[in-house]
Amino acid sequence: MVSTEYIERNYRIVEKKMIEQMEEALEFGKGLIDTELDAGLFNFIIKPVVKTFYKYWSDHDARQGTLQQIKVTLDCARKLCNGEVEMSFDDAVEGHFQTYLEADQTFRQCKPKHKNFKKLKDLTKEEFIIRVTEAILFLKVTEEAHSYDDLVRIVFKTKEKAKESLIRQLDFNEKGIKIVEDDPTILKIPTGKNIILKALRNGFNNTRDELIRRLDNIF
Repeated sequence: MVSTEYIERNYRIVEKKMIEQMEEALEFGKGLIDTELDAGLFNFIIKPVVKTFYKYWSDHDARQGTLQQIKVTLDCARKLCNGEVEMSFDDAVEGHFQTYLEADQTFRQCKPKHKNFKKLKDLTKEEFIIRVTEAILFLKVTEEAHSYDDLVRIVFKTKEKAKESLIRQLDFNEKGIKIVEDDPTILKIPTGKNIILKALRNGFNNTRDELIRRLDNIF
């Protein structure tokens, strides 16, 4: 069993990094929304509505939901690492998934009765399983580590393996965005769906490219 001291050290390092990445993504999204709105001839009509929606969403739903997902993922992984409760991996996932789902934007911004909602829910669960699995690897590190980059190098050993892990997680986001792009009626958003979706797609592409670039600095 891994010492609680190591688990808590790693928990804090990973939590801090995930929160930093969340803040960067939300800030970048604000710029994307402005760019999309400024590019449209008639967007001045809906600009106040969309900007108000995005500000409220990023300050409340997205930030609060993502913070909750970070906590649920790491808490689930921590329980499985230190054996504080007797449970299997599957039981731990089942016990925490509903909270993770309710914090996810799939649940908060999409219509639960839509024909494609189950597809998004299933993707969200697969994503959760992968995140918990990898969080366990990070929390179990006992070597000297002072940063998230240190943990990445220890866990994955090579840039190739780290990239495989990253791509696997990004694939879930890609599939989810594609489902919404193919049928935007799943969104609860009353107006400006196309602008929101363009910003979402561009934001995802930027995040993907940036995360892959960062691997060069880590390794």
